[in-house]
Amino acid sequence: MEVYIKVSGKTVEDALMEASIQLGTTRDNIEYHVIEKETKGFLGIGARKALIEARRKTEDEDILSEVFSEKKPAPRKKAKKPEETAVKEKSEKPEKTEKKAEKAEKKELKKAEKNEQKAEKKADAAERRRSPEAEERREAKKAAKKQENDVPAKEAKEVKEEPAVQTDRAADRNPEFAEPKEKKEEPAEKTPRVPADPEEVLRRAKEFLEPLLKAMGVDAGISMNFEDGVLNVDFEGEDMGILIGKRGQTLDSIQYLTSLVVNKGKAAYVRVKMDTENYRERRKATLENLAKNMAFKVKKTRRPAYLEPMNPYERRIIHSALQDDPYVTTHSEGEEPLRKVVITLKKRERDDDLEQFESE
Repeated sequence: MEVYIKVSGKTVEDALMEASIQLGTTRDNIEYHVIEKETKGFLGIGARKALIEARRKTEDEDILSEVFSEKKPAPRKKAKKPEETAVKEKSEKPEKTEKKAEKAEKKELKKAEKNEQKAEKKADAAERRRSPEAEERREAKKAAKKQENDVPAKEAKEVKEEPAVQTDRAADRNPEFAEPKEKKEEPAEKTPRVPADPEEVLRRAKEFLEPLLKAMGVDAGISMNFEDGVLNVDFEGEDMGILIGKRGQTLDSIQYLTSLVVNKGKAAYVRVKMDTENYRERRKATLENLAKNMAFKVKKTRRPAYLEPMNPYERRIIHSALQDDPYVTTHSEGEEPLRKVVITLKKRERDDDLEQFESE
């Protein structure tokens, strides 16, 4: 009977693995009992390893396992002494270096032979080119090429002189003999558009706007006049905020649709201007005031200012409001409907001028 040995590990499983290594047997051939289980502790503090007592099973069981086991333990290889390995390495190193040197010499010899062969071939080719036979061959080739180029030109002349009389079937077989097709007639110049009829313009606008207002549930009066190709429409009523919409978007949309209806046909283009409760003038004053305030901010901070997206009409108001300003310039960025105005400092203005402006 073997004596129990004490083995510790992080867990009971680890302790069993260590015991099997120390006893030189498998885990199934070990008898053990746990003395103390592992404890994790708090945040690693107070942790303890598992402790077990283990021993191999009885000798009878060991004998039976050896008898019925099919696999035999593999013979262990004898470890070579470091002195023997060092001697072998020393003996092998000079041989390897000699072989490498021989290979390098052979490669260099081969390269030298190849270079000599190439040089000889180039010299032979140069001598052949300079020989009189080679010159005669070149002249013969040039003469042959000239003859080939002259033959098609002569044949082309002969073909041109012959009358081009061919049947319809021949023309179908060879399109070169077909008669030239008649040229397509060029489109006639566009006739100028007829001036718009004021009565027709007013009638179309009225027939479109009245049912539209009813569908929107807006009770408003419509006053219209047509002068110099411009249709002015003004709405009057109590709740005109519905027609105006956010930042005039609804009013702009109705104006665009009315323009499509009025300009349908061949008459000259009619420009439509739509307003209610003097919204256009009030919006223009607001935009001009906004442009001046933002320009003042750009001059102070010397940084560009990006305004909110606007329609072309409102962007034009911003541009015209700041076109005479000596310190800032404006341009538009983006694509519709998100195109916006950007206010920036003029590059040609000097810092002295801005300092003078800031002092004022």
